[in-house]
Amino acid sequence: MTGDIQPADLGFFSTLASAGSLSAAARELGVTTPAVSKHLALMESRVGVSLVNRTTRRMGLTPEGELYLEHARRILGEIDDMEELIGVAKAVPKGLLRVNATLGFGRSHVAPLISRFARKHPQVEVQLQLSVNPPPLTDDSFDVCIRFGAPPDARVIARHIAPNRRLLCASPAYLAKHGTPKVPNDLTRHNCIGIRQGEEAYGVWRLTSGRGKTVATEAIKTRGNLTTNDGEIAVNWALDGHGILMRAEWDVERYLRNGRLVQVLPQYYTPDADIYAVYPQRHQLAARVRTFVDLVALSFAQQAASGKS
Repeated sequence: MTGDIQPADLGFFSTLASAGSLSAAARELGVTTPAVSKHLALMESRVGVSLVNRTTRRMGLTPEGELYLEHARRILGEIDDMEELIGVAKAVPKGLLRVNATLGFGRSHVAPLISRFARKHPQVEVQLQLSVNPPPLTDDSFDVCIRFGAPPDARVIARHIAPNRRLLCASPAYLAKHGTPKVPNDLTRHNCIGIRQGEEAYGVWRLTSGRGKTVATEAIKTRGNLTTNDGEIAVNWALDGHGILMRAEWDVERYLRNGRLVQVLPQYYTPDADIYAVYPQRHQLAARVRTFVDLVALSFAQQAASGKS
């Protein structure tokens, strides 16, 4: 019957998509390849559209198949959540965990943690997507987002993971050649490495001095001949002596310790970029989410205690 989606089809199609081929799915499901092909054909007949493009060498999802997979995995995840809430799953982490993080930070800090998490919890299927900007809070594409700054939205839970200052820094060679800024306005005469990320005004650095009633913030419009949307590239340019960089402490602290970078204008403060794990309220009791966020928080606490090495 056209338009009839069976509950058993959801897990089958998720396994098929992850396996990448009919034969691989057959091995994982413990059935024959013709049985997998027949099940897929029955699914496509019921929904009335083609879900998979089949070739002799590889298998790919059609646009309808991608949409089917997205909703199937979301529904399967919600079933896992329900089982955990009523105690059926005994709080064992399992199911699909979709994680989002920024490019450089996700690559250097989040991906290694996912490797540890997957080794400890093999029943969890983890998907990591790195992006320049965090997804909208109303987007249901991810279970956990590791992001900088607390989101101003009560519909999500934002767990503080670690403090994270933004620092101004440059290589000793650059400062020896061009001089060291003494006050914020001096930055206008320096080559400043630009990073286009997030929604903040590009090229405007805000520096604050004083406390209480004497606090004052200056907005400095910087300039420079190098710009990127990748923080790791920007750090490497600073290490090569191309200019002054504003970057999160977690990304440059080791270079400040070994002297390859020097902090600039240390008496001034830039906006904080504390690290948060953000996830929907409905996921707060899901074992896979709770366990992963606990692992992230513990790891960052240990790194902070050891000097972020």
